[in-house]
Amino acid sequence: MNTAKDWTPGFIKPFVLILLLALGLVGCSSTKMAYRYADWGIVWWVEDYVTLTADQKQQLNSDIVQLRQWHCSAELPRYQAWLDELESDVSSNPPDKATVDYHQQQLFSFFPSLLEKATPVAVNLLSSLSDEQVQELANNMAQSQREMEDEFLADSPEATAEARAERTAERVEQWLGDLNSEQRDIVRQWSANRGEQTEIWLRGRRNWQLVLLELLEKRNAPTFEAELEYLILNSEEVRGEAYKVMMAESRAAMSSLMHELIMAGDRETLAQLQDRAVELNDDFAALTCSPA
Repeated sequence: MNTAKDWTPGFIKPFVLILLLALGLVGCSSTKMAYRYADWGIVWWVEDYVTLTADQKQQLNSDIVQLRQWHCSAELPRYQAWLDELESDVSSNPPDKATVDYHQQQLFSFFPSLLEKATPVAVNLLSSLSDEQVQELANNMAQSQREMEDEFLADSPEATAEARAERTAERVEQWLGDLNSEQRDIVRQWSANRGEQTEIWLRGRRNWQLVLLELLEKRNAPTFEAELEYLILNSEEVRGEAYKVMMAESRAAMSSLMHELIMAGDRETLAQLQDRAVELNDDFAALTCSPA
């Protein structure tokens, strides 16, 4: 039950905002509000990278409204069915490792269809950029990369691992509640065993950005749409072999971590997990598939 954050291609991140909301990155009432106003939030996020014209904003708003409509009607029922299963599987006894693996697979199964549907949104936006906007995007992406490196890479591997442990604990606690001392020790050990995961993730992120910028130089070519679609849907391939290996290992390790944390918890841990599933399911049930 990890988040999508570390798997989302850098500049395409706003187009999976809806999914991030669905995975519980914000609170109950905020989830419903942010979902309804996702078009505004995405435009605001995109303009952190590149200043849009009025026409570009209008097109992006229209595209996001359509994307949200599809997502609300086609995908939210899938999320609700998954949350029903999760609620049932943790209602009485701690789930075994196979059950945790299954729910992680269910979670990741939501990504491809959303990325596929978001691709035309990205094509419309990126193909409309001027040379000046592409340069602005390149500058801001480079600055963002530097800021992330400064934030996530500490002075020593030990400090980097400790910071990673803190981030992991914060994400896990959204599902399991406050961790006890044994659970925090498990998270710290897990993080220490991740090696250069953070460094590989950052290098892969930069690799993807550089390929995107190269592709934008030929955004008027007839092959642009197909090449951008490949870049979005095959992000791990573009980010490099080290990234692919790291991600496969990380997903397996995260599933093991969640199982260990659940087993190291108590009845309150299971209750918190069940309550989180119910809370999100109630949020989704309250949303209507009509334009904002």
